[in-house]
Amino acid sequence: MTLSTMAVSASMGVMNSLLGKLTTLMGEKYRKLKGVRNKVASLHEEFSSMNALLVKLVGMDELDVQAKAWRDQVRDMSYDIEDCIDDFMHDLEVKGATTGFLKKSAERLKKLKVRHQIANKIKGIEARVLEVHERRIRYKLDEYNPTSSIVHIDPRALAIFAHAAGLMGIDTPRDELVELLMLRDQELKVASIVGFGGLGKTTLASEVCRKIEGKFTCHAFVSVSLKPDLPRLLQNLLLKLTGQQSSEISSLDDLIRNIREYLFNERYFIIIDDLWDTSAWDIIKCAFPENNNGSRVLTTTRIYSVAAACCSRSKGCVYKMKALTDKDSRRLFFSRIFGSEDSCPTELEDISIDILKKCGGIPLAIISISSLLADQPKPKFEYVKKSLGCIFDGNPTLDQMRKILELSFRNLPNHLKTCLLYLGMYPEDHKIYRADLLRQWIAEGFVCAILGLDAEDVAISYFNELINRSMIQPVDTAINGEVWTCRVHDIMLDVIRSKIEEDNFISVLNDPEVVLRMHRNIRRASLQCHGEECVVTSAMVNGSLSKVRSVYVFGGFSCQSLMMLKYVRVLHLEINKRDVVDLTGISRLFLLRYLKVVGRGRVDLPSRIGKLQQLETLELRNSACKLPSDIASLPLLLHLIVHKDTVFPDGIGRLRHVRTVRFFDLWKNSVENIEGLGDMSSLRDFKFQWSEKDLVEGAKRMDVLRFSLERISGSLMTLRMSYSGGGLLDGWSTFSSPPIHLREMRMKGCMFSTIPNWFGQLRDLQTLYFNVRGAGLMDDGVAILAGLPSLVYLDVLATKPVEERVHIPGSGMAFRALKVFEFWCDHNVLLTFEAGAMPMLKKLFLVLKPSGCESGGSAECPVDGVEHLPAGLREVKLMIRGERSEAVKPSLKIAFEEHHPGAALEIK
Repeated sequence: MTLSTMAVSASMGVMNSLLGKLTTLMGEKYRKLKGVRNKVASLHEEFSSMNALLVKLVGMDELDVQAKAWRDQVRDMSYDIEDCIDDFMHDLEVKGATTGFLKKSAERLKKLKVRHQIANKIKGIEARVLEVHERRIRYKLDEYNPTSSIVHIDPRALAIFAHAAGLMGIDTPRDELVELLMLRDQELKVASIVGFGGLGKTTLASEVCRKIEGKFTCHAFVSVSLKPDLPRLLQNLLLKLTGQQSSEISSLDDLIRNIREYLFNERYFIIIDDLWDTSAWDIIKCAFPENNNGSRVLTTTRIYSVAAACCSRSKGCVYKMKALTDKDSRRLFFSRIFGSEDSCPTELEDISIDILKKCGGIPLAIISISSLLADQPKPKFEYVKKSLGCIFDGNPTLDQMRKILELSFRNLPNHLKTCLLYLGMYPEDHKIYRADLLRQWIAEGFVCAILGLDAEDVAISYFNELINRSMIQPVDTAINGEVWTCRVHDIMLDVIRSKIEEDNFISVLNDPEVVLRMHRNIRRASLQCHGEECVVTSAMVNGSLSKVRSVYVFGGFSCQSLMMLKYVRVLHLEINKRDVVDLTGISRLFLLRYLKVVGRGRVDLPSRIGKLQQLETLELRNSACKLPSDIASLPLLLHLIVHKDTVFPDGIGRLRHVRTVRFFDLWKNSVENIEGLGDMSSLRDFKFQWSEKDLVEGAKRMDVLRFSLERISGSLMTLRMSYSGGGLLDGWSTFSSPPIHLREMRMKGCMFSTIPNWFGQLRDLQTLYFNVRGAGLMDDGVAILAGLPSLVYLDVLATKPVEERVHIPGSGMAFRALKVFEFWCDHNVLLTFEAGAMPMLKKLFLVLKPSGCESGGSAECPVDGVEHLPAGLREVKLMIRGERSEAVKPSLKIAFEEHHPGAALEIK
């Protein structure tokens, strides 16, 4: 009898971590434990053999009950043994700190009775290992080879991120919806997109928004999910509309009233994505006033009755999504595998068409399968065709879509399976930050340094490969193609949730009381208690949660008992109320590597935190806290991210390995700490703020900071400053050792008299934001910027009038990589784009005042050479200010419409 299931790689994650711990025990530090080391070496050999068999099982389509049981037993045993080793190593360190334990002789060990304790623990471990080994022999698992058609392939090389191509065939439905929404009636109109999951409803809604958002005074996009937390959803909607963060979640009535008041006089466009039932809509719609301003609401849903209910007052506004045509399906499929439809090798044409037919025109199915087949040989195509034939023959249903995604999941390399499964920690429709994922994977031991790359670089490559394989979807993407945030499609999340439950990898708990009824050790817990408080009791801590390694909390939070979970490595708390988060007992978590708290309340930390010797990430950016006095003694701390009002204790320069420091206040921190920044030789990402309360002292502190940054200029990659004074930064006009590896520099609020020459040495710089006096743009100023070979995003604010016309050069290699150009000036300024200027430009945003407005003369057009801008220009926003601004807007509109008809144009 066989069980149709796959050996996912959760077991691999814990096994790799355990092998690392056993290797450490065999190292030089524990050389005096000779008898113990010999036994550990034997255990390492046995577990390495088990690991090899696990790798073999992962590659098989099916496992019978015996093979699955053995795998599960190895996994649970590996967790427990690693916990045992962690306890032993911690006890060793504690005793060593007080008695000089590691430096003493074997006789000292005997007196402390540690040798006896270790022997007993290893004896218990050996007994469990022997039992598992005998079961392996009894089941003949080394000879196990069920029928499987999987073709073995080498894992793909680490991917360089390439943004997914746009969805084929979207232009027609987008234009149809735009026409439907923009009919000249002033009543509130509600339209709904309805269709099967994976058809691209959200993508279509996003494209409609991008096309018409400029026609409205405000717009917002929010997702609902299957079990919506409506107060949180409406709070999010209000935030997106107003940009103002409320201190805590308000009542439904208050939120609805606040939204209605804000929208009452607006022409608004709201998208409500992924509605599952009419009850949620009945509440949400109350927030939208019928103000006769031509406002529009667009919803998406899989259920026709829900779509009809949304549009009950707007007959004929239900838009049914259609599958892609054969032509668009082919274009999407072949472009993602071969680069273009014409590049398919002859021997793969017929089999590709057969595979494509089975995807039924469903974009998600096509994207998933084509991502799986990219760069693969013909046998992989044959395997996929056979597998899809077992699933369905065209016209996929929701269950069949899951099986398509399971097929893509099954063919991921083992390391990517583990990383993808970890996303099951997050709620549905949750926006997940890439930086969080990278640090969590590393803290869990899923990623380590390889091939000369450090762990963070390897984690980035894993993330990019999951994007490339369409297993996760990019949400916020930088202009240089770097993905900042992502989401998991809800069907893909269903697949992930089924796997993590089956393998006891993660337990997602909507009701903490369920923990009390569980009869297994929970290894990773995601407590998703939106709308209510999450209470973790001592009974839970002493029961199923006693061995938990990672805890995520989303929603209300009241769990002092979490501080008793001594095996926790990752603690991620997202608190939706203005509560005090008491973490004063956190020093007990001696294995803690990652701590992040998101919330608006105060976070209380212990006065000393030095026991957290494994801590790598401490992020408390949304709430003020007092940092422990000994934080600089944490030897492995890499990322220190705190609220802007936080004061750092003295001695932070001892954090020699730290890579990220945000936010650092130059006024609230001591001069000694500013000097100490120069000792952080690994610092990559630094963000600080400066409010000039005293000119002399301010200049002194900025000079000290410059000296410190010069000392670590070789490591800096990101430098961001927020300044509220508006003074000059002439002290920074020279750098004895410029940070030549900078990729991003945002100097918000500060002002240079001229563009410093050292800017020209920043050959890796991709993003630049700074202020300059108008005269600084003359002479060599623009030439310095134009010569930056990697510059993709440039945002310049000129604070004084420019006497002469500013010329944007087009010769040579000027601005050869620039895609976004933003220029702000409230004073008279004239721009001229020369022939060939900014050849890669995609977005142009200008805030200008025409010359002649203040003198009362005729207004001169502030922008010349529009025809010289590249044909690839896609978005133009112009804000023309001054009393005579209306005189130049028509000519600008005509010029851009004539020379760039494909660009979205907005002139205010």
